[in-house]
Amino acid sequence: MDKRVLPNDILLGEVTALLREGRDAVIIPKGSSMLPTIRGDRDRVTLRRQEEVRDGDIVLVHTGGRYILHRVIAVDGDALTLMGDGNLQGTEHCTTQDVCGTVIEIQRPGGRARKPGPGRFWRALKPLRRYILGIYRRLI
Repeated sequence: MDKRVLPNDILLGEVTALLREGRDAVIIPKGSSMLPTIRGDRDRVTLRRQEEVRDGDIVLVHTGGRYILHRVIAVDGDALTLMGDGNLQGTEHCTTQDVCGTVIEIQRPGGRARKPGPGRFWRALKPLRRYILGIYRRLI
């Protein structure tokens, strides 16, 4: 079987269309911005379109001409603030209309799957993230 790599715009555009139809979609995220919760190029995530976006959800959004898979750290009406679990600083801002889908399951290689939690403990460790992530990246 041939492996095809598609640009994010095309692939995630198709994923968004599936989610709008009410179907679930499974993707392999790229990058390290969601470490240690999601390991890029290793873990698979299942996305589903949800009616409500809550603080702590991990969402796929299309904003500013790009797709981002990050955690919601604040909800103010229709406005959302996002931040990757692996980021030390920096946030993104969007609206609930920008949300394509919510991560409902994270599957590790080997088949072990779990539902993502709200990340409260990890978010509380923000002042220590630099050190924890430094150690984590050396171990994986």
